[in-house]
Amino acid sequence: MDRSIIHLNVADFAVAVERRINRHLASRPVIIVPEGASRAAVYDMSEEAFRTGVRKGMALRRARRLCRDAALLAPHPDRYERAMTELLKRALPYSPQVEPGEGDGHLFVDATGTTRLFGPPVDVAWRLNRQIKKELQLDPIWSVASNKLVAKVATRLVKPSGEYIVAAGDEAAFLAPLPLGLVPGIELVDLARLAAFNFTTVGQVTALLPGQLQVALGRRAAGLHQRLCGIDPSPVLPVGARPPKIRLDHEFGNDTNDRQQIEGVLYGLVEGAGRRLRRQGRAAGRVAVLLDYADGLRRLRQVAAKPATANDLNLFTLGCRALNLAWDRRVRIRHLALRCDGLVSPPAQLCLFADERAQTERRRQLVTALDRIRQRFGDDAVQFGRRLAAA
Repeated sequence: MDRSIIHLNVADFAVAVERRINRHLASRPVIIVPEGASRAAVYDMSEEAFRTGVRKGMALRRARRLCRDAALLAPHPDRYERAMTELLKRALPYSPQVEPGEGDGHLFVDATGTTRLFGPPVDVAWRLNRQIKKELQLDPIWSVASNKLVAKVATRLVKPSGEYIVAAGDEAAFLAPLPLGLVPGIELVDLARLAAFNFTTVGQVTALLPGQLQVALGRRAAGLHQRLCGIDPSPVLPVGARPPKIRLDHEFGNDTNDRQQIEGVLYGLVEGAGRRLRRQGRAAGRVAVLLDYADGLRRLRQVAAKPATANDLNLFTLGCRALNLAWDRRVRIRHLALRCDGLVSPPAQLCLFADERAQTERRRQLVTALDRIRQRFGDDAVQFGRRLAAA
């Protein structure tokens, strides 16, 4: 049976929720940014602000230069969480398989096999859109496709409002003329390498055989070729299903507060997590470190990865930041755990500056080379010096 996946996306979700509360914001650009934060970064922005060049994560100072007449609002995550709960309530009567995003206005609904109960999936999507407009004063974009990847790309095409239907069997033809950066799962380094071969659209890449594509992308070629052809077997997770995450632990033989030893252990955990992420074709959106002290006290701290990453060196930098936040006592440490969650398809946003792109490419090449060596000769065939301190 062909699957039928509905994707609902309330564009600029945080702004849409704020406008629902304050109608005076409807006709002007809006930027949501934390109040009083040093180096404040944009949390969300309206379509009007987006058109002036404002982007998520941009420094507030630069955003204000680009859009001087924007209304500045502090974020209210509790409001956005309540709005997501209301969206879920409207979708759940149509399917038990409803997968929400993390407070970002996205919902996947698996409407496969529900035609006898509720009519065609397109009718379900249209009915949900009308109900959400009427009851929540939110206007979601919607799409219907045979899998999550194609459905998500379809809603990107019609942002900030509209709908799109991709019939089963039309996935490859639908994706072919699109820019590569629109497809989830393509990392920025992949885009850079493909651009070096003058590949800019999906169709240019899918015209190649996976073996030919391997010249540019190495071992990632087969998986990316499949995604660019519109093949995505990932299921819609039911509400309440625990989101996927990777967790690795280390119990110290003797309680310690030796920084070299602890960082060496952390790097070993990072390498294991990075290998798992790359095998799954995923990237971590958050990295957390949990410390158990010798006196029984526990600390858990996490940092966001922007953009999400599966590169060992980037994960270690994030892990060290989380470690420093959690390591705020002089008591010795007994147990350390690393957790990578917020797993997503690797982002495709290119670095703005040439030196950043070069550094990213060097790191990618290094980790790829290490993966090949370890796959052939074993995980301990080559190690970073910092891991020796953990022995």
